[in-house]
Amino acid sequence: MNGRRKTADGAVGGGLLVAGTTSDAGKSVVTAGICRWLARQGVSVAPFKAQNMSLNSFVTREGAEIGRAQAMQAAAARVEPTALMNPVLLKPGSDRSSQVVLLGKPVGELSARGYHAGRQEQLLGTVTDCLAELRRTHDAVICEGAGSPAEINLRRTDIVNMGLARAARIPVVVVGDIDRGGVFASFFGTTALLSAQDQSLVAGYLVNKFRGDVTLLEPGLEMLRRITGRQTYGVLPYAHGLGIDEEDGLRVSLRGTVRESVVAPPAGADVLRVAVCAVPLMSNFTDVDALAAEPGVVVRFVDRPEELVDADLVVLPGTRGTVRALAWLRERGLADAVVRRAAEGRPVLGICGGYQMLGEHIEDEVESRAGAVDGLGLLPVRVRFAAEKTLARPVGRALGEPVEGYEIHHGVAEVAGGDEEFLDGCRVGSVWGTHWHGSLESDGFRRAFLREVARAAGRRFVPAPDTCFGALREEQLDRLGDLIEEHADTKALLRLIEEGVPEGVPFVPPGAP
Repeated sequence: MNGRRKTADGAVGGGLLVAGTTSDAGKSVVTAGICRWLARQGVSVAPFKAQNMSLNSFVTREGAEIGRAQAMQAAAARVEPTALMNPVLLKPGSDRSSQVVLLGKPVGELSARGYHAGRQEQLLGTVTDCLAELRRTHDAVICEGAGSPAEINLRRTDIVNMGLARAARIPVVVVGDIDRGGVFASFFGTTALLSAQDQSLVAGYLVNKFRGDVTLLEPGLEMLRRITGRQTYGVLPYAHGLGIDEEDGLRVSLRGTVRESVVAPPAGADVLRVAVCAVPLMSNFTDVDALAAEPGVVVRFVDRPEELVDADLVVLPGTRGTVRALAWLRERGLADAVVRRAAEGRPVLGICGGYQMLGEHIEDEVESRAGAVDGLGLLPVRVRFAAEKTLARPVGRALGEPVEGYEIHHGVAEVAGGDEEFLDGCRVGSVWGTHWHGSLESDGFRRAFLREVARAAGRRFVPAPDTCFGALREEQLDRLGDLIEEHADTKALLRLIEEGVPEGVPFVPPGAP
């Protein structure tokens, strides 16, 4: 980049807001791809999302909780993630309320109506201050929007889409998912629903998930330019298997889909089947990505007891509602199936909320306010929910291997026995429990754990000796950068980031065509 913009307050880095015609249009992918492309050009770049709603979160080195998507985007930018990159995180606890995490720390529960009725507007100053700080310390900041900028019912209190763009005076590129159909109508409709002031910041569009011959699309792009006065900055092809951390979807990121991962051939004679119970308010299900990355490991998300029958390992994942998830397991017969597995010596792993459910007793006056609840009784653990959330980045050893992880939980576990300690949790027979998220990303530990599982399951499974999860993640981030470099108008994007939207961008009234 040629340099920083000069303002009354000094020099600041360039900026761009990646908005979308819908949720899941590809904003996270495009933001990460632009970050990786810029980083490869030697540009100091940072990601930013003013407000994120997600149950998949991460703990930064300073002990702040942010969305995992922003941590992934920071990795794409080759910078350390910080709370500045995601100042507001909403963690749903029900259909109508969420925990509000501000600058990495929880500040309370709010209903959707209460949040949009006043609290959101109060946060605009905090959000713009965080963005300004990132722009002071980086050459460029690539911001991700949320949902659609044309959610006109929420525009007055918006701090993540056009409200942010207006406050920070940064240009906007709108991403549309053409695989869903109707992308031209979506681009035009999104633009036409915005006010003239908001439209003045919309520089153009970016088509995502295109299949086929791009020359057949070009006449439509030219008509869109004539109708709206805005260019299309690229047509990104549909790319299978992009491994990014999800905000609120359910997907094994590095390989596969909701139901079953597509694995490389096993190194040994057998495959290993992993069943993940898809509990309500499931959080940080990205923990199983590292298992899915192993050749010969098949990962499925399940919700019926019969789906556990052929599983070599059952995982109870994290959840924002431990007591609710426990009731769900019992209602569906999954709890009895897990208990039978343990009695038969078949492997079970509980992570965070899943670990808490495996214990003997839960005392919860914080999350569910259900009071005393019996756990599954498979581990000698008693859990009490504390008002203060534990946010940590622990380091330790297990199964003879070094392990790193992160903790995000209100439940405080008291361990009274077990066969051995296990990552600040414990193990009894073939049942393991820990509060540590991300531990399976430690390659040596993951292989040692899978050998234990294979032994207990009677499988002739051998972990591949050279699978490096960090290297796989880097390959995927490079693929995102390649998408931008090879299929976007990078010169025009760079000029937009550096200089902002040019003067005289036309207003598009509704019904203009």
